[in-house]
Amino acid sequence: MIFNLLNMTDEKLQLLISAVISFVLTLGGILCFTKFLPKDQGKELAFNGALSKGKARGAGIILISALIVACVLCVPLSLEYVIYLIAIFLEMMSGYLDDAAKVPWGELKKGLIDLVVSVGVSVTFYLFNGGDVTLPVLGLHVTIPAAVYIFLGTFLIWASINVTNCADGVDGLCTSLSLVTLASAFLLIYNVLSGSNELSGSVISEKIFVWMSIFMLIAYLWFNCSPSSLLMGDAGSRPLGIIIALVFMQSHTPFLFIPCALMLCIDGGLGLVKLTVLRVTKSKTFMKNIRTPIHDHARKNKGWSDTQVVTRFTLMQILVSAVFVLAAVR
Repeated sequence: MIFNLLNMTDEKLQLLISAVISFVLTLGGILCFTKFLPKDQGKELAFNGALSKGKARGAGIILISALIVACVLCVPLSLEYVIYLIAIFLEMMSGYLDDAAKVPWGELKKGLIDLVVSVGVSVTFYLFNGGDVTLPVLGLHVTIPAAVYIFLGTFLIWASINVTNCADGVDGLCTSLSLVTLASAFLLIYNVLSGSNELSGSVISEKIFVWMSIFMLIAYLWFNCSPSSLLMGDAGSRPLGIIIALVFMQSHTPFLFIPCALMLCIDGGLGLVKLTVLRVTKSKTFMKNIRTPIHDHARKNKGWSDTQVVTRFTLMQILVSAVFVLAAVR
């Protein structure tokens, strides 16, 4: 870790340097390696899917690789963090291979990979941090039994991977919502955990990790805002889901994932609910008039432009996050 080598202890200066490193590595990677990425073939069934045809796809391999290198440089690499980075790398590579494949991988194959990675991250987190959970809005602190925590943690990570992936269908939407969500997590870690070191011995590592993730996305959003020239694909959206879930677990406020990632959950989560109900019950009427993901419903059924979808979804997430974060850090 460069801060140890430089004997640097100023936390704010560490955050500043780590932000610059993450931003520069991501921007440099995009400028140097985008030409090697596969091209999007367009999605026939997706609303306006043909508009993505020919754009560079799978940029997540650049974004996540830049973040991993930044973590190696700036975050004290304990065994715990090494396992997290391996899990994020594996999810990135599986997503990139799917992005680059001529025939997309099936849902079962991707789902099993997501499940294995989710279990690994959840078990790792519990072994190193225990099951302590804070409910800051209610002023409560509870300890969840191991089996229950690992199960809930696995579900949280798996759900986060999939809702983030589903939201990556409109230029700038997944990135903008993820930025708001990660910023909420950073505020929670910075304000809730700073005075509660008994919950975690590596609060500064958690701050730097989420902080660098934010600046990685800021660099990417320059190229992904509408009309985009670059798509992160599964190589970016799926590991991003792990990162989002993990930072809320690290903040010891995992239940705040729901309000602080509410628009991601609504946009992608309702589609997962609809698909599950239709397959289990064979119902032909459940959510019959609602197109999923919800961003497609807003564009096709409501006539919203891509810019309106991104702006309105992001504004709603900012409002909800502001209420819950302020209540948590009051």
